[in-house]
Amino acid sequence: QVRVVESGGGLVQAGGSLRLSCAASGRIFSNDIMGWFRQAPGKEREFVAAINWYGSSTYYADSVKGRFTISRDNAKNTVYLQMNSLKPEDTAVFYCACRRVSARDYEYWGQGTQVTVSS
Repeated sequence: QVRVVESGGGLVQAGGSLRLSCAASGRIFSNDIMGWFRQAPGKEREFVAAINWYGSSTYYADSVKGRFTISRDNAKNTVYLQMNSLKPEDTAVFYCACRRVSARDYEYWGQGTQVTVSS
């Protein structure tokens, strides 16, 4: 079992920045993949970014490239999502999740944290 807890959401004006944190605990494997997803009102959940605990692999959705940066602090078992140049369309509940490298889908999910970007 892996437990993930998101924090750092809030209200920010367009053009501003937020940093989300995802604290992981439990049975974490070194080759697990950690991802950020978001779900806006009336929209399907979408992939935002992903990172592995070891190595240099990162992945981003086209909509956030150049604005968002995913990073990790292995000593704290924490993954971050730095969000700059925020737009109203970024408004969503953001979720952190963990996927085993051999699994088809992300299996362990956090409760979500609300990000609201005002114009």
